Amino acid sequence: MGMGSFRLDIEYDGSGFSGWARQQGLRTVQAELETALETVLRERVELTVAGRTDAGVHAWGQVASFQTAAEAPGDLLRRLNGITASDLAVTAAAPASDGFDARADATSRSYCYRLLTRRPSSPFERGRALWWPHRIDRVGLDACAAALHGRHDFTAFTPTQTDHVHFERRILAAGWESRPGDVLVFRVTADAFMRSMVRILVGTMLEVASSRRTVESFTQLLGGAPRPEAGETAPPHGLYLESVSYTQEGPA
Repeated sequence: MGMGSFRLDIEYDGSGFSGWARQQGLRTVQAELETALETVLRERVELTVAGRTDAGVHAWGQVASFQTAAEAPGDLLRRLNGITASDLAVTAAAPASDGFDARADATSRSYCYRLLTRRPSSPFERGRALWWPHRIDRVGLDACAAALHGRHDFTAFTPTQTDHVHFERRILAAGWESRPGDVLVFRVTADAFMRSMVRILVGTMLEVASSRRTVESFTQLLGGAPRPEAGETAPPHGLYLESVSYTQEGPA
């Protein structure tokens, strides 16, 4: 029997996970899903993921793929969700075109970072948004987002110790949006992202928002400045992997 390709669409609250990638002795999204798949399919499965989220980062639209020689049951989705914990949900599980690879076949990824901007904190946004009861220069934030469009060198926006070799990324869309409940959201779409890139971008833009950095200083970082010249890394709990785009969407 030949190998078949499958696609999983996944949501998770990252608070209780040490990120996506399997790590010995730690609870991770990959390990939990692979264990569930092994239970259902009765064979070991290795998942390939579109975006390797860090510890504490959430996902609304994560995508993973796997190859299996086993015959997947028609109720694969129900059975997987019956095994995984309540902070992880598989929203779709279906056969994909032969050789589908969730990472290599992705054309873009979109992330969202949420700020709670009111003075009192909110029990409902705890662990879901960064509480930011400080000054916000919205004009400055919008100017930073506008400067991101296009191809830039994001060396300043990934940790100094890195496995990345190429630091250029193409930003397809970026902007700040006001949402009900005093929530301000940064949404960004790129062909690919480096580790911590969105969180360092947000941390640096918040320096502009509170008048500790100029828009010009932020823009100059996009020319390949070293990491220490950018701002702090924003906490993980405000970040969500929103969606992943593919040239050919959906199941086979």
